[in-house]
Amino acid sequence: MMIRTNWLGIFALILLGCGSSPSDQSEAVNQPDSSITERHHIKVESLNDTRNFYNWTSDRIPLVSAHRGGPYPGFPENAIETFENVLKYTPAIIELDVAMTQDSVLVLMHDDDLDRTTNGTGKVNEVTYDYIQTLFLEDNEGKLTEFKVPTLEEALIWSKGKALLTVDIKRSVPFEKVVEEVRETGSEAHAALISYTFPAAKKLNILAPELMLSVTIRNEGEIRRFEETGIPWDRVIAFTGVAERPKSFNEALHEKGVFTILGTLGNLDRSAVARGDELYVNFVNNGADILATDRPIETAKAIQTLHPENSSKSKYFTHVD
Repeated sequence: MMIRTNWLGIFALILLGCGSSPSDQSEAVNQPDSSITERHHIKVESLNDTRNFYNWTSDRIPLVSAHRGGPYPGFPENAIETFENVLKYTPAIIELDVAMTQDSVLVLMHDDDLDRTTNGTGKVNEVTYDYIQTLFLEDNEGKLTEFKVPTLEEALIWSKGKALLTVDIKRSVPFEKVVEEVRETGSEAHAALISYTFPAAKKLNILAPELMLSVTIRNEGEIRRFEETGIPWDRVIAFTGVAERPKSFNEALHEKGVFTILGTLGNLDRSAVARGDELYVNFVNNGADILATDRPIETAKAIQTLHPENSSKSKYFTHVD
């Protein structure tokens, strides 16, 4: 049964037990826990909902974005089961990667080849989807799981009523194919498309002006260059890179009504492991609204208290038992 609940109630159930040090905490949450049955969802029903959700306000609720879906031991990257595991602990934005097979099927895969993340071999764009279907995913420790490589279609359908997605389109994948899949599945409200350059953002906006875009904007000069594209600010989430930006820069984006995504994946996540997860609190207090992380469960626990008690954004969050 689905019920609406307040944000404090959601986060009170984020983690079941943790140790006294960052390493202890990581060990606790890294273990699959089949006893947890609740899910924490972000529910939008229309593009208007999505634009309102991403419209920055001072009572915004800070969030995590699970990089490559949030892999942990037993849960491989870019797997729907992995997305579900993250939602046991926190509502989240799910970042996923899209590649294309030889026979033009869009699948979730970060690498150009299959060797690291599956028990198969070869390049994704040189094998058929029939071959992909015979494979199983491996987690980041190289352990074989029972999980299959999902298609983009499956992920888009899964996301409805559960999570918002940011879709990283690999270089060999035509933008048109991704847009077509989003539209055919009726997932416009759930999928923001990632672009790393302004020409790419402009092309995506021409192809699908209704969709949200995640666009890399790291400094004042790039704010000006983005404005030259003509893309409306209410279609944009600003990825500010993988280094912390000045608070004044984040505030400049907030004045445009734009959410910021700070990429803590990599060096900043490692710093949090070494120095303590309170570091994530500092990032949010400095103006980061979404933390794109390889440690979504730990990050969510650290920032759980950093939200207004009666946020206007709370209506988009649900708790499912």
